Amino acid sequence: MGRDPEQHPVIARHLTDTVDPAVRGHALGVADRARIRTSIGEYRRLFEAVQVDPALLPSYGDQAADEIRRWAPALHEELAAVARGADVPLWQLGMLNARTEILATVGATADGECTTAVYVGGAGGPHTIQTWDWHEEFTGTKSLARFPASSRAGEVATFTEAGILGKIGLNSAGLGLHFNILSHTADGTRIGVPVHAVARRILDQATTIAEAVDIARSADVSASTALTVVTHDGRHGDAVCVELSPAGTAVLSPDTDGYLLHTNHFLDARLSTGELAASTAGTYARLEHITTGRKLIASPDPAHWTELLRAHESDGAPVCCHPQPGLPFHQRWRTLLTVRLDLTEGRLDCHDGGPCTAGEETAWEHF
Repeated sequence: MGRDPEQHPVIARHLTDTVDPAVRGHALGVADRARIRTSIGEYRRLFEAVQVDPALLPSYGDQAADEIRRWAPALHEELAAVARGADVPLWQLGMLNARTEILATVGATADGECTTAVYVGGAGGPHTIQTWDWHEEFTGTKSLARFPASSRAGEVATFTEAGILGKIGLNSAGLGLHFNILSHTADGTRIGVPVHAVARRILDQATTIAEAVDIARSADVSASTALTVVTHDGRHGDAVCVELSPAGTAVLSPDTDGYLLHTNHFLDARLSTGELAASTAGTYARLEHITTGRKLIASPDPAHWTELLRAHESDGAPVCCHPQPGLPFHQRWRTLLTVRLDLTEGRLDCHDGGPCTAGEETAWEHF
């Protein structure tokens, strides 16, 4: 498409002080119109590459929008307003938000995906970091948004893709969320509540781990994901990982030393029986790598957290992901973002690229 993937553009930032979802959505759609349209075009191209029938995309998008409307009416109102602001049909915004669910309909899985590491074993706020790995053509659709929630959650800050309601983020009630895709044999039989909408509603409404788990359980999903929820009460941190799937939900706690680590395969014994990740997939090597080096994330120095993730395929664990030359479009995976949740300061710390290029603190954006 004529882009140099090594030249990462500045991440778009959107700030608003309104709690009205229609006003907020329309403003976002107008401001991010070009990125939203780019995102729509690239996802249609990706779906075609993995053999999704393009004739089905309008119905998939409509189904996703309807599921959001039934499960989270305010999010549907915002989504419809984004579509109006961007001057695109609502089904296309539904398609974007259901990108995980649509990929699941054809069993599209791959090695290049996200790695999350959390430590809550010491005093103070949680130590958290993750990579966001995705197809390199989506480097220009990264977006940050900060806005007030109409609930006790206060203000929300989220990193997401243009046109998608939410992904990784935190709120001013001291709750944050990391996001890892999973694949299960029960996935893809229909279009359920999009997992990205689940992430956004947790950020909008949850102030405790229990509330976040209840929200996740209430969603009738059709694709699997791992939502790592972290909290800070002003003195101590806590965390769980919610493995969410059409086959059921599991809630995983940190180990006895306070570490909670996840890549892209199920860790719950029951759900793992339906695992779709191949036995040779990099997800297993990545988890082994961060488990071996986990003490790095216990350090008070965030540079050590980044060091934990600075491993490549040549090191035996493709935590920091780079595409191999000559691969087709849908197999060119790259770590597009490295992100920390600073629940003490209430901000996202983002590096526009992989951990191997995030050596200096000046390489990070604070949002």
